[in-house]
Amino acid sequence: MDLRSTPNIWFRYLLTTISPKWTINLLFRLCHHRKPDLENPQTLDEKIQWMKLYYYKDNELVKQCADKWQVRNYVKDNGLEHILTEVIATYHDPDEIDWDALPNKFVLKWNFGNGGNVVCFDKQKLDKAAAIRDLKRFGKLKFHLLAAEPQYDIKEKVLLCEKFIEPEHGHSPVDYKFYCFNGVAKYVLCCIGREEGQKPAFYFFDRDWQLQRLNRQGQAAPEGFTIPKPEGMYQLFDYAETLSKPFPFVRADFYLERGQAYFGELTFTPGGGFDYGRLPESDLLFGSMVKLNNE
Repeated sequence: MDLRSTPNIWFRYLLTTISPKWTINLLFRLCHHRKPDLENPQTLDEKIQWMKLYYYKDNELVKQCADKWQVRNYVKDNGLEHILTEVIATYHDPDEIDWDALPNKFVLKWNFGNGGNVVCFDKQKLDKAAAIRDLKRFGKLKFHLLAAEPQYDIKEKVLLCEKFIEPEHGHSPVDYKFYCFNGVAKYVLCCIGREEGQKPAFYFFDRDWQLQRLNRQGQAAPEGFTIPKPEGMYQLFDYAETLSKPFPFVRADFYLERGQAYFGELTFTPGGGFDYGRLPESDLLFGSMVKLNNE
């Protein structure tokens, strides 16, 4: 589900402004074909919707950590400054970008919401006019209203230019997404094959690096399927638990190349809380691991 196009953006802005619960009910029905139980949430997606309504809105730490610029201070405060990706420059408007001052490879991303990134593999081949146009379009989004995600209601929008993480193999680094429940990192979702023009694949693994058939791609994987466990994976589990301690649920994202860990982001509402790729029984399993204040 593309949260930036379905249904109409302006309608979603209006609906969330009137009642975030209406937007949640609408999108949940579109994704899961049923109404969410917000009085007694059981699945992870239901509990994410509950937290959107009653936990994230006034939680300043959650808002700081959802901000891709301000979260860097949180990472530093937890003694993990060494895993932060180098920031080359920051801007408030894409027109401020000094292309000549940038290296040949880099990543441009806004500090709010998700998506809308420009990953440059070769500055000489980059369509700079198209990049500016796309960044401006995304920068104008009221992302927090699209799927009723109040943690993205960020006061100051900042455009970051980060150093490109050079992968050992392929064109893009593997993305490791750790599912953390009340400060415990239980599973890592590995995103592989994220090359230009290709559809990425996602597989869950546990701490013992055993495939967990928790999503549709994992369920369809052949018997004995695995991917190589990278050096430093256990350290990533520790980093994820350090950063996730204050929260009932968060997904902590990292990269790991040549044994060096890099912090990606903290994601409180994966897929907006409308993850149709996760199996229904997995959604219920994950939900049982999240302990909310109302419980």
